[in-house]
Amino acid sequence: MGPGAAVAELRTAVRICLADLAAAASAVSDLAPGDLAGGGVPAGDLAAVRGPAGGALAGDLAAARQPAGGTLAGDLVLVACSGGADSLALAAAAAFVAPRLGLRVGGVTVDHGLQPGSAERAADVAALLGRLGLDPVRSVAVTVPPAGSADGGAGPEAAARAARYHALDAAARDYRATAVLLGHTLDDQAETVLLGLARGSGGRSLAGMPARRGRYRRPLLTVRRAATRAACTELGLEPWQDPHNSDFRYARARVRHQVLPALETALGPGVAEALARTASQLRADAECLDELAFAESGQLRGNCSDPAGLEAGWLRALPAAIRTRVLRDAAIMAGCPHGTLTAGHVGAVDALVTGWHGQRWVDLPGRVRARRRDGKVWFTSTAAGESEGSESVGRK
Repeated sequence: MGPGAAVAELRTAVRICLADLAAAASAVSDLAPGDLAGGGVPAGDLAAVRGPAGGALAGDLAAARQPAGGTLAGDLVLVACSGGADSLALAAAAAFVAPRLGLRVGGVTVDHGLQPGSAERAADVAALLGRLGLDPVRSVAVTVPPAGSADGGAGPEAAARAARYHALDAAARDYRATAVLLGHTLDDQAETVLLGLARGSGGRSLAGMPARRGRYRRPLLTVRRAATRAACTELGLEPWQDPHNSDFRYARARVRHQVLPALETALGPGVAEALARTASQLRADAECLDELAFAESGQLRGNCSDPAGLEAGWLRALPAAIRTRVLRDAAIMAGCPHGTLTAGHVGAVDALVTGWHGQRWVDLPGRVRARRRDGKVWFTSTAAGESEGSESVGRK
């Protein structure tokens, strides 16, 4: 007897993802090294692989440009698994699909150390992944900086996410994995869009989570959360219920259990699907603008004496949607933690270009400071304890 409907749906989603990954890798392998290093990396992706000094090696550009290392027979795909229904169902589907495509599949579970018994739970998840046939399997304990600390800055959820991705990146490098699969569903995407709306975020946030970025893939963005739960039931798997998912101290939990159900009641079914479609449409626009901003950023840096300085006159002539992306990218490359910059931060830096009247610098997350001097906007680190008196502001 064949698989149930939910299991079949997840296997199909994973098969499409891995087949697309193979096709993308094949297309990249046809490019010359000069093509890879010649640009085309979205500004947000580029910032994630560039160092604080803003320079990117050709190898970094190539790694960012490629969706993954290339899927050949025997290559490894990792599944990030918390033990919850979404990632557990994804792991089971990948364990079935990947070998049939000639790929190996492993797993990584991350212990954030934020709840009692987390180490034992991570060990249980790792053992379960092994029983599902994933190999290798790694359990990683990470330290999440406390809220408000110099390293944590962005709040507990963002700090935990940063620590988790750092661990996943390390595992992918150590195992030479082609891709890392994440278990985010259509419901997660809808929640992300609503959170962006509530926070007054721009198009980048409303575009939600990408189906693919760098080595990361989200095969289940078209799958409802109910299907992952049903798949676990069909397979006899007992997922872990994270208490944080129903803790109303967290905005996402309130959106999940209060806001989305209220919208479904008021507007009828299909709200989550509509929000996910909106994200998909906005992402195409956002990625186009990111490409244009990256091209402009390269030109600006090429005409500056220092890679951190951006010509204010040239910036002012750019369309606002491009200019703010250039400034955001520059701030991240100067050391701002990815995901911590708000529209308010970027707007304050933009005012150094469009509303210049001799104002002082703008302090940004990650101890980065933006200032205008000599007709340029400069991004510098204050981690070494620079005094305010050492900063000079011109009126160019």
